[in-house]
Amino acid sequence: MSVRRRLTTATGAVLLTFAVAGCSSGRTMVGTLSYETDREVVVTVTSPSVNGCHRLLAPSGVHRVENNTLVDIRLYPTRDCKGKHNIYLPTNTSYRVAPGALPWRSYNVIH
Repeated sequence: MSVRRRLTTATGAVLLTFAVAGCSSGRTMVGTLSYETDREVVVTVTSPSVNGCHRLLAPSGVHRVENNTLVDIRLYPTRDCKGKHNIYLPTNTSYRVAPGALPWRSYNVIH
Protein backbone atom coordinates (compact mmCIF):
# COMPACT_ATOMS: atom_id res chain seq x y z
CA MET A 1 0.00 0.00 0.00
CA SER A 2 1.45 3.36 -0.96
CA VAL A 3 2.16 6.12 1.55
CA ARG A 4 -0.44 8.38 -0.09
CA ARG A 5 -3.12 5.71 0.15
CA ARG A 6 -2.30 5.09 3.82
CA LEU A 7 -2.53 8.82 4.58
CA THR A 8 -5.86 9.04 2.73
CA THR A 9 -7.23 6.09 4.69
CA ALA A 10 -6.01 7.53 8.00
CA THR A 11 -7.48 10.94 7.18
CA GLY A 12 -10.81 9.36 6.28
CA ALA A 13 -10.87 7.45 9.57
CA VAL A 14 -10.17 10.63 11.55
CA LEU A 15 -12.89 12.57 9.72
CA LEU A 16 -15.38 9.76 10.29
CA THR A 17 -14.55 9.76 14.01
CA PHE A 18 -15.16 13.53 14.19
CA ALA A 19 -18.43 13.18 12.30
CA VAL A 20 -19.71 10.49 14.67
CA ALA A 21 -18.62 12.44 17.74
CA GLY A 22 -20.32 15.56 16.41
CA CYS A 23 -23.57 13.71 15.84
CA SER A 24 -23.57 12.12 19.26
CA SER A 25 -23.14 15.37 21.13
CA GLY A 26 -25.57 17.33 18.99
CA ARG A 27 -28.90 15.53 18.96
CA THR A 28 -29.05 11.98 20.30
CA MET A 29 -27.78 9.83 23.14
CA VAL A 30 -25.85 7.37 20.99
CA GLY A 31 -26.53 3.89 22.33
CA THR A 32 -29.43 2.24 24.14
CA LEU A 33 -31.39 3.01 27.27
CA SER A 34 -33.24 -0.01 28.67
CA TYR A 35 -35.70 -0.15 31.53
CA GLU A 36 -37.80 -2.79 33.23
CA THR A 37 -41.39 -2.38 34.42
CA ASP A 38 -42.93 -3.93 37.53
CA ARG A 39 -44.32 -6.68 35.25
CA GLU A 40 -40.74 -7.53 34.19
CA VAL A 41 -41.23 -6.15 30.67
CA VAL A 42 -37.99 -4.74 29.28
CA VAL A 43 -38.23 -1.67 27.03
CA THR A 44 -35.19 -0.57 25.01
CA VAL A 45 -34.91 2.84 23.40
CA THR A 46 -32.18 3.38 20.81
CA SER A 47 -30.44 6.76 20.60
CA PRO A 48 -33.12 8.96 22.19
CA SER A 49 -32.91 12.74 21.89
CA VAL A 50 -30.76 14.68 24.33
CA ASN A 51 -33.31 17.50 24.50
CA GLY A 52 -36.01 17.87 27.13
CA CYS A 53 -37.69 15.59 29.61
CA HIS A 54 -38.44 12.01 28.55
CA ARG A 55 -41.25 9.98 30.11
CA LEU A 56 -40.56 6.33 30.76
CA LEU A 57 -43.34 4.46 28.99
CA ALA A 58 -44.68 2.40 31.87
CA PRO A 59 -47.90 3.44 33.65
CA SER A 60 -46.66 2.37 37.08
CA GLY A 61 -43.07 3.53 36.56
CA VAL A 62 -39.90 1.48 36.13
CA HIS A 63 -37.78 -0.36 38.68
CA ARG A 64 -34.56 -0.95 36.77
CA VAL A 65 -32.71 1.27 34.27
CA GLU A 66 -29.62 0.44 32.23
CA ASN A 67 -27.81 3.36 30.58
CA ASN A 68 -25.70 2.08 27.66
CA THR A 69 -25.42 5.48 25.98
CA LEU A 70 -22.57 7.96 25.66
CA VAL A 71 -24.14 10.46 28.07
CA ASP A 72 -25.16 10.61 31.74
CA ILE A 73 -28.82 10.95 32.75
CA ARG A 74 -30.85 11.96 35.78
CA LEU A 75 -33.89 9.83 36.77
CA TYR A 76 -36.99 11.28 38.45
CA PRO A 77 -39.99 9.70 40.23
CA THR A 78 -42.22 12.35 38.61
CA ARG A 79 -43.46 12.50 35.01
CA ASP A 80 -42.07 16.01 34.41
CA CYS A 81 -38.39 15.68 35.46
CA LYS A 82 -38.93 17.86 38.52
CA GLY A 83 -38.35 17.31 42.19
CA LYS A 84 -35.45 16.86 44.52
CA HIS A 85 -35.73 13.07 44.80
CA ASN A 86 -33.75 12.17 41.69
CA ILE A 87 -30.72 10.06 40.94
CA TYR A 88 -27.69 10.50 38.70
CA LEU A 89 -27.01 7.55 36.38
CA PRO A 90 -23.64 7.68 34.59
CA THR A 91 -23.02 6.20 31.18
CA ASN A 92 -22.65 2.41 30.96
CA THR A 93 -24.20 1.73 34.36
CA SER A 94 -27.50 0.42 35.69
CA TYR A 95 -29.67 1.09 38.70
CA ARG A 96 -32.41 -0.84 40.50
CA VAL A 97 -34.93 0.92 42.73
CA ALA A 98 -34.72 -0.12 46.38
CA PRO A 99 -37.72 -2.03 47.79
CA GLY A 100 -40.37 0.40 48.99
CA ALA A 101 -38.94 3.36 47.04
CA LEU A 102 -40.87 5.21 44.35
CA PRO A 103 -40.34 3.95 40.77
CA TRP A 104 -38.77 6.18 38.11
CA ARG A 105 -41.15 7.89 35.67
CA SER A 106 -38.94 10.27 33.64
CA TYR A 107 -35.36 11.22 32.83
CA ASN A 108 -33.32 13.96 31.23
CA VAL A 109 -29.79 14.22 29.90
CA ILE A 110 -27.04 15.92 31.87
CA HIS A 111 -25.26 18.33 29.52
